[in-house]
Amino acid sequence: MGRWKARENGGDGEGEVIGDGKEGKIRKVGVLNFELSSALCPLIFAFPMSCCGEVLVVIMNNRADWAIAQDQRWYRIPLDQMEKLKHRNQWLPPKWLAFYQTKVFGETAHAVNYYAEIIGMKEVTRRDLFPDESANNKSDKRYCKLELSPLQRLPQPINSHRLRRITFIPTTWKKFRAATEINDLWDESPLEDDVWDALKKLDIKAERQQDVKVKEKHYFLDFAIYCENGKINIETDGDRWHVNTEQSQSDNYRNNDLETQGWHVLRFTTYQVKEQLADYCIPTIVKTINRLGGLAEANRTPRRLQWSPTESTEQLTLF
Repeated sequence: MGRWKARENGGDGEGEVIGDGKEGKIRKVGVLNFELSSALCPLIFAFPMSCCGEVLVVIMNNRADWAIAQDQRWYRIPLDQMEKLKHRNQWLPPKWLAFYQTKVFGETAHAVNYYAEIIGMKEVTRRDLFPDESANNKSDKRYCKLELSPLQRLPQPINSHRLRRITFIPTTWKKFRAATEINDLWDESPLEDDVWDALKKLDIKAERQQDVKVKEKHYFLDFAIYCENGKINIETDGDRWHVNTEQSQSDNYRNNDLETQGWHVLRFTTYQVKEQLADYCIPTIVKTINRLGGLAEANRTPRRLQWSPTESTEQLTLF
């Protein structure tokens, strides 16, 4: 396919693509000379503006890379990891990059504090990125180099309340600007958002898209709730649970694997979330939490939730 070039044409996101005679629309990327290899460019056309992935939250786990982002204004993503994002339809490419800082950053650790606009990207080798580095077995490894505008600090950090493994979180600009904690960033489905909003109203601490390894498999849980005497996995299946036999069988194996690790799995359909959230879904979650000894929180007595069949989610209380 050769190389592609995307050219901005006004501020409304209209543009043209030069390469093999193909034309189309691109979203505004905030840069006039924006070159992409054939591996990166086709995905520009797959998504509308203002959607999940326009902001990509990435991990920042060492001070050397942090100095590069601040002073040289670039960040690298291995191409194999980018391919995984593309496979999950989570690569636009992004317009904004935000940084989740790990424990090495002290007072700013375990939170997103900084972000930057992406003003260009290109495919490079490690040798291109670090020309002074002695040749080694990683010299030819390929990366997507994201060129950045000056870093900006958020007015308030987006904190993670529980230590967990985070690699990439694709999200929307709207969610990014409104988030007060890491779990606000996830943009997996409207059903998950409905359940998340209800859990937050009750101050039920849950982790979204929690990575759980069982044997050699990794499962990403819609919601993980940690109780005094057990763990709860909440899944919002949508209608696929009823109509997709293959998916149902896969979920059956998944449930059994998680059960061996002490997880109690609760599954809710589209109808249950949309029509019975307050009358069925939340009460079921509350009963399970209480049966498992209440919510487990560091340095605090386990919290039980009080509920009766006549109460709505707004009337639920903690004790």
